[in-house]
Amino acid sequence: MTLTQAGTRRTIQTRDWHLHYHEAGQGHPVILLHGSGPGATGWSNFSGNIEALAQRFHVYAVDMPGWGQSDAATVEQLDHVDAAIQFMDALGIEKAAFVGNSMGGQTSLRLATEYPNRITHLVTMGPPVGRRPTLFGAGDGPSEGLKVLIQAYQEPTAHNMRRLVEVMVYDKARFATPELCQARSDAAQARPEHLRNYVDGLPKGAPLPKWVKPELLAGIKVPTLLIHGRDDRVVSFETSLFLLANIPHSRLVLINRCGHWAMIEHPDEFNRLVGDFIANA
Repeated sequence: MTLTQAGTRRTIQTRDWHLHYHEAGQGHPVILLHGSGPGATGWSNFSGNIEALAQRFHVYAVDMPGWGQSDAATVEQLDHVDAAIQFMDALGIEKAAFVGNSMGGQTSLRLATEYPNRITHLVTMGPPVGRRPTLFGAGDGPSEGLKVLIQAYQEPTAHNMRRLVEVMVYDKARFATPELCQARSDAAQARPEHLRNYVDGLPKGAPLPKWVKPELLAGIKVPTLLIHGRDDRVVSFETSLFLLANIPHSRLVLINRCGHWAMIEHPDEFNRLVGDFIANA
């Protein structure tokens, strides 16, 4: 049976947030956290992974506050680690494996340092770590991909979404289809408050004002799998080399011909890697 977006859709009220998510499967809880792009959701990031992982685990793909169909949030309100813990508490999940792309990976890293008793496995795909890019001014400013992402937030047209998808992936001819780009544009424009809050929050540290402290990475004790595209133009793969050097129980898989969206560009390999890692590590 093929899982559908509508059939897996759920909502829940936590202490502070009304959160939208997708749920499937049984067994060990696995929480999937999406990235920060305009129109990003749990489903848009992980629609090619939920069904495969749900054959082995109890999977939750969450729209975090400020994205998708979850509550809007200003940058001053954003604490995705706290939101993730509230989500777990509301569903009665004591511990879970966390799988995070980009912003979601940064959230998962920070959660592993601040709530080590709530996480069993850590999987990241292209998380930013360390010194954040300067969003304004000359010098070593944002990466090529981040520049395009910000422009897509400012003007979420189908054209800018095409530029965004092209910079996120290695094989742009395959993934930057007119249909996908229009769908991302429609999804972003459906929640103009999300767009406005992101742009207004840029001088204040959006999308996440609080990041993991690099000096705490060595304290992460859970098994950690780092997945990174060799051709990532948003967050360089050297970032995951830094994580590999600092997280004791970590391993790195560097995927050739792959950009920032490993789970979308190489779903079969991603699903096998993550499934086997959580089941056996």
